[in-house]
Amino acid sequence: MGETYAKNKKAYFDYFLEEKFEAGLVLKGSEVKGIRAHRVNLKDSFIRFVGSEAFLFNAHIGRLETTHHFYSHEERGSRKLLLHRKQLEKMLKAVNRDGYTVVPLQLYFNARNIVKIQIAIAKGKQLHDKRQDLKAKDMKRDIARAMKDY
Repeated sequence: MGETYAKNKKAYFDYFLEEKFEAGLVLKGSEVKGIRAHRVNLKDSFIRFVGSEAFLFNAHIGRLETTHHFYSHEERGSRKLLLHRKQLEKMLKAVNRDGYTVVPLQLYFNARNIVKIQIAIAKGKQLHDKRQDLKAKDMKRDIARAMKDY
């Protein structure tokens, strides 16, 4: 996994992540240039299944000023995910039967300079789970601060 260009920190806080997958994306050239320029945000994005295919919705990939309007792309458009059939079937089964959801985690270029997105099958957290996570995070920070001063 190469340099991460976008990370969905909200997904780590809002969900229990069960199983992670790596997927390719169908993109235009102007979208790849926008990603390389770090003009990408996954915060409010989500993954839906249309038929038997997975799509990434509401991920913002900004345009560059140098891109001609003819070749430009829709900034919050839907983008198809490229996955193996068994992975798709596993995700569909979890979403339909078990009440799970699929969330995007991070966007990066792999070793061969191909855009990849890490996605995960996830279960939503309740409010008390989030409070416990915040409490554990605060305790860890206090311990680190005390060790630093020691």
